[in-house]
Amino acid sequence: MPVYQDDMAACAEAATIEYAMRVLRVADIVVCGHSHCGAVGAKIRGEDLTGAPAVRDWLAQQISDELPKDDEPTVSAAVQQHVREQLNRLRGYPCVQERLAAGEVNLHGWFYEVHTGLVAAHHPASDLFLPL
Repeated sequence: MPVYQDDMAACAEAATIEYAMRVLRVADIVVCGHSHCGAVGAKIRGEDLTGAPAVRDWLAQQISDELPKDDEPTVSAAVQQHVREQLNRLRGYPCVQERLAAGEVNLHGWFYEVHTGLVAAHHPASDLFLPL
């Protein structure tokens, strides 16, 4: 999701988040990454995506160059960092900030390990993903 900016009225993601917070009054938001994420894998491996310019440009905006390099084919560490980044971006939206301050919404970061079925939740105090 994009970083919140004051002039993003026509942004689909911002509109969706705002609608979920202010109209639907969603109580829980789960950001879930998975161990076989092709987008994060392509980014951290530096793959050539010139043949897929929309994907390339989306990755450039959405996935930090600071993601950990990971030789593991499941790119777990990088995906988990991306989940953390997306949670931080959510916290930047005023409608999310208001609901967090009022104790009306909870943000959850999950990581799904495809090959084992394990689901781990992010624990902010320790900054670890631990099994649910």
